[in-house]
Amino acid sequence: MKLKFIPFLPLIFTIFSHGLCKNVSVRPSIVNIGAVFTFNSTVGHVANVAINAAVEDINSDPKILNGSKLVVTSRDSNCSGFLGIIEALQFMEMDIVAIIGPQCSSIAHIISSISNALQVPLLSFATDPTLSSLEFPFFVRTTHSDVYQMAAIADIIDSYGWKHVTAIYTDDEYGRNGIAVLDDNLTEKRCKISYKAKLHPSPDSNDILDMLVQVALMESRIIVVHVGFDGLSIFRLANHLQMMGNGYVWIATDWLTSVLDSMAPHNTDIMDNLQGVVALRQHVPDSKFKNGLVSRWASLSKKYGNGTALNPNAYGLYAYDSVWAFARSADKFFEDGGKISFSNYSILNEKSGGVLHLEAMSMFDQGNLMLDEIKKANFTGVTGQFTFDPNGELVRPAYDIINVVGTGWHTVGFWSNFTSLTILPPEELYNKPKNYSFEKKLYDVIWPGGTVSKPRGWVFPNNGKELRIGVPDRVSFQEFVNFDSVTGTFEGFCVDVFIATVALLPYPVPYRFVPFGSGKKNPNYTDLCNKVASNNFDAAIGDIAITMNRTRIVDFTQPYIDSGLVVLAPVKRQKSNAWAFLKPFTFPMWCLIGLFFVIVGVVIWILEHRINEEFRGPPKKQAATICWFSFSTLFFAHRENTMSNLGRAVLLIWLFVVLIIQSSYTASLTSILTVQQLSSQIQGIQSLISSNEPIGYQTGSFAEDYMVEELGIARDRLVELTGPEDYLRSLELGPSNGGVAAVVDERSYVELFLATECRFSIIGSEFTRSGWGFAFPRDSSLAVDMSTAILTLSENGDLQKIHDKWLMRSAACMSDASTEIEANQLHLDSFLGLFLICGVACIIALFIYLCITLRQYIRQVPVDERNQTGQMGQTCYGYCRSIKSFLSFADKKKEAKIRSVGGQKEMRNDSSTIDIED
Repeated sequence: MKLKFIPFLPLIFTIFSHGLCKNVSVRPSIVNIGAVFTFNSTVGHVANVAINAAVEDINSDPKILNGSKLVVTSRDSNCSGFLGIIEALQFMEMDIVAIIGPQCSSIAHIISSISNALQVPLLSFATDPTLSSLEFPFFVRTTHSDVYQMAAIADIIDSYGWKHVTAIYTDDEYGRNGIAVLDDNLTEKRCKISYKAKLHPSPDSNDILDMLVQVALMESRIIVVHVGFDGLSIFRLANHLQMMGNGYVWIATDWLTSVLDSMAPHNTDIMDNLQGVVALRQHVPDSKFKNGLVSRWASLSKKYGNGTALNPNAYGLYAYDSVWAFARSADKFFEDGGKISFSNYSILNEKSGGVLHLEAMSMFDQGNLMLDEIKKANFTGVTGQFTFDPNGELVRPAYDIINVVGTGWHTVGFWSNFTSLTILPPEELYNKPKNYSFEKKLYDVIWPGGTVSKPRGWVFPNNGKELRIGVPDRVSFQEFVNFDSVTGTFEGFCVDVFIATVALLPYPVPYRFVPFGSGKKNPNYTDLCNKVASNNFDAAIGDIAITMNRTRIVDFTQPYIDSGLVVLAPVKRQKSNAWAFLKPFTFPMWCLIGLFFVIVGVVIWILEHRINEEFRGPPKKQAATICWFSFSTLFFAHRENTMSNLGRAVLLIWLFVVLIIQSSYTASLTSILTVQQLSSQIQGIQSLISSNEPIGYQTGSFAEDYMVEELGIARDRLVELTGPEDYLRSLELGPSNGGVAAVVDERSYVELFLATECRFSIIGSEFTRSGWGFAFPRDSSLAVDMSTAILTLSENGDLQKIHDKWLMRSAACMSDASTEIEANQLHLDSFLGLFLICGVACIIALFIYLCITLRQYIRQVPVDERNQTGQMGQTCYGYCRSIKSFLSFADKKKEAKIRSVGGQKEMRNDSSTIDIED
């Protein structure tokens, strides 16, 4: 019996050996897939044509599926979650291996759960960002997620510098989740959605009209429309409400371009309502595959369009590629040994019974293998490169940015996650190197109203709401801000600046002042800024210093007054004295100058005495020449000539030194004699830091935290002072009597204090640079316009007039001003020492001269003549005769001896005296 099987052994061996090498699967004659979409929608009509066209092309290509016929069964979900569930369950009874669609995100969420349970891949062109393969592994998005579309819109808004956006959206998964992603992207760019206007998924005209009325009352004029229905009625009603004119910016997501692309031809009334609108469209590069499908679309639409003629749009093209992606994946699935087989879902068997017949639904046994093949798809379709990234999203997301103008539109730029905004098509930049530079901009946009100028993007809200302006209720320095509790009004420098600034705005701003503080002490200004940040106040005005910590929570306007921290301390005015001319140089400097005069004179003598006759002679003469020559260079009055080159070089350098010394002395002496000299024990902020003396600061000022946190001064050294009265008392007492050594406060307060208290002064310079501004919430558009108005106020001189009105120097210090003028005048006391030295020198010189002359008179006048004069001296006439005789002697010229170089020859010269020998 066993021998009978021997002839069949080769056949059996061949079959088994072949089975071990490859799992052979029998291709089915029919491959069933399902399609779910909304028939009566624009996307649904186009998708229906595209899906059937793809099935037709696949079945006509023998290379795809190798003889298996692809059959699609379409169901109308009508964008209803309930109907979507029913259609999906019916599909599961038909043993389909994949589902194409839906376009509605809400239905996609439901069907994705069913697909996961029964392991049937769902190829959907729903754009809801929350649909992901992590939550729904069998969900495969075959178009681009709204994550990229919202990033593109955020980049557009940021490129124009707009900060506030109004969002109109449908209150469903598609609308809510898309706007949530937009909000996140705007937040990263310091922008925000200031108002969210949600609509019912199927609103009527009254719903839309009520919503638009609320939008018109809002501040933002940047309106983003992201709806899941045919939203053309929104623009029709907006145009009726005159919301499509100057100042408005309308940005629509790709729902609008899907409608416009499918319209044939464009309705004039519809286009009139869309003038100036900016919209996004999924970018599909031109290719022969795309052009081939578009050229056949008219006939395909007649065949599968159910009597509705619509042009293709981006969603239709992606639907076409979705079917091709499945067909190529199914072919690979069969080549790898995949089989289409279904088994009962055990959990549903437990729920069997009743009229639902849940047990009829089955699970695709090799659904995971089919899913893997779909995610490996890599081909060039009508939409371009069709490949999935590791996250299950299509690669190279990109959008066209179009601007509706006239009866059509034009492309103003492109966006992709590779290039951001650009005027070049993305496919031209994909192959460029990473360091390739290109300008990130768009072409000029024609905005609503027909203008090419960038709209401001916001207006003051016309909702009748007044701005709540927080104003500090100060108890000191009320020239800046003063609150009258009886009348409830505010006045002061800061208040007048705010009122004048608001008057310059090109639109009315209703507001009311709200006092902040107890009225018993100055409030904390950081707390006031926190009130603005928490929206308790819409803005805050007053003497609010712009500090780094405050700028983190609020936005400030342009500073309207500079006011850094300074040190205020008592000063003593130094009066000039008789020896003021010695102050320019210190004692060591005077000694060094005198020493160098002698050294230079000696050096010149050494270099010149052998060759220069003027530097030779007796020792006394040479010593006198050295002293005279060196000191006369101080006034460039030296008469001796230098003959050696070395001597000339030394003299040239020394004269340059003398010039510098003389100029420095003159400048320093001029400053000492003409500028009022003040002295204080405090030299500046550094001396305060190094000391242990108490320091005063104003209540509510940021100076306290700055000195503790930035300068490292111990908090127990700081003394809180309420106002100028405390300043005066504490500074007069001094640190030894319970007062303070100095006060650290902002310059504006200190200057106002010094206007009446002239015994004190600012020591050193400002050690912080800051100013006062008005505080607004972060990214406030009003703050920008207020800054512009403040600059205008400064340029036209009104700001200075307000300053002079409130902060002009009072007459209390005028007496001190006259004293200061007198101090700048030069008095006798400043030069008494110089005149004293000169007078003493004259007296000494005359005394010496008198003694020498008297000695010569006694030696040279004959004795008998003197005796005769002496005998007569007993009478008045004799005394007069003696004086006359002495004066006659003193009036005579003394003969000078001119010796030759060898000392042998003497010459008398009656015309001049060169050397006097006694």
